[in-house]
Amino acid sequence: MIQSSVTERFQTTIPKGVREALGLRRGDTLAYEVRGEEVIVRRQPEQQSDDPVLTGFLDLLERDIAAHPERLQRVPEALVQRSRELVEGVEIDLDAAL
Repeated sequence: MIQSSVTERFQTTIPKGVREALGLRRGDTLAYEVRGEEVIVRRQPEQQSDDPVLTGFLDLLERDIAAHPERLQRVPEALVQRSRELVEGVEIDLDAAL
């Protein structure tokens, strides 16, 4: 097990083995996921979105799904079919500005 100490200001040095395992470089961002009394640390990929509201919302969804996976439900097939009917024949450019 790799360990590090926490300073009076709640700072710590990321041990070399962890830095190497995560491929960390100076300036990288870490993401923390709390699971009860455990914390998962990941290197945060660079954000693709410049929209802080969207990023915040997606982070909220990620945390909620991780905390309550039992709430996930399959989308009813009738809704999937109705959605397909509504967009049938509609051309969408996913790269176009909104």
